[in-house]
Amino acid sequence: MSQVSVSERAAIAGEVPVTRAPYFVRKKKGITPRSIAVLVFLTICALFFCVPLYVVVVTSFKTMDQIREGAIFTLPHIWTLEAWDHAWNHACSGIKCDGLKVGFWNSVSILFPSLILSISLAMVTGFALALWNVRWAGGFLFLLFICAFVPFQIIMYPLIVMTTTTKIYGTLWAVAVIHAVLAMPVLTLIFRNYYKDIPTEIMSAAMMDSGSFWRIFFEIIVPMSGNILIVVLILQITNIWNDYLIGVTFGGLTGQPMTVNLANLITISTGTTNYAHNMAAALLTAIPPLVVYFLVGKLFVQGVTAGAIKG
Repeated sequence: MSQVSVSERAAIAGEVPVTRAPYFVRKKKGITPRSIAVLVFLTICALFFCVPLYVVVVTSFKTMDQIREGAIFTLPHIWTLEAWDHAWNHACSGIKCDGLKVGFWNSVSILFPSLILSISLAMVTGFALALWNVRWAGGFLFLLFICAFVPFQIIMYPLIVMTTTTKIYGTLWAVAVIHAVLAMPVLTLIFRNYYKDIPTEIMSAAMMDSGSFWRIFFEIIVPMSGNILIVVLILQITNIWNDYLIGVTFGGLTGQPMTVNLANLITISTGTTNYAHNMAAALLTAIPPLVVYFLVGKLFVQGVTAGAIKG
C-alpha cells in the first residue's frame, strides 16, 4: 500500500486542498546571442523608416537659412509654421496657387462615394457567393480572382472610353467610380472568405423564418460584419487617399486629389526649391490616413484575426 502524506490525507478528508510542486520548472530566459541579433535587426529596420521621417518633420519647421546649413539632423534654431501655412494656403499646382486645401477637399469628395460604392457592392457579392446557392458561383469567383491581379495600366484605356461615354470623365465621380470598380475583386474575395465562417444553422433558421435575401443581409449579415468592415475601411482609405495614377488620369483639371497637387508642387518649381514647403506638403498629405490608422488600428488587428485573411 502506497504511503499518503499528511496534506493529502487532510485533502481527502475535505480540510485543505492538495498542493503539489510542478513537474517541470521553467527556466528564466536570459539574454542570448539570438535575442541580441533579433533586437539589433529590428532596431535597424525601425531606424530605416524613422530617420527619414524625422528629417522630413524637422525640415518642415526650419527656415531656408537653416536648411542651407546642411545639418539635416539638427533641430530648428527657430521653430516656424510658415512652411505649413504656405503649403496649405498658397502652394502652386500648375498655374493655380490655392494651396493643398483644394486637393484635400477633392480627396474627401472622392473618398466617401468610393467607400460606399466599393464596400456595399463587395458585401452583397461576397454574401451571395458565400452563403447562397448562386449559379456559376465557382466560375465567377475564379474570374474575380484573375481580375484581382490584372494591372491597372492594361484596362486604363477601356475605362477612359467608358467614363467618357457616360460623360463623367474629368470629374470627381469618375475617380470615385474607378476606385470602386478596381476594388471589387479583392474586397469581394475578402468578404466571401469572412462570410464562409458563419454557421450554416444561422442561415437555415433565417430561411425558415421566411427571410428574404435582403432581409437576411441587413438584419443578420451586416450586424455581424463589424470586424471585417474595419479591415476593409482601413485598406480602402489608405489605397484611395494615397492614389496618384487614377486621380491624374480621370480627375481632369477640377477633380484632382491631394496627391496630384503634391506631385505638381514638388516636381514643377521655379527659382530656388524651398524644401521646407515640400516637406510640409508631404506631411499634410500623409497625415489623414495615419490618423485613421492610429484611431482604429487595434480594431484592424482584431478584424484580421477574426478571419479577414483566410483562404
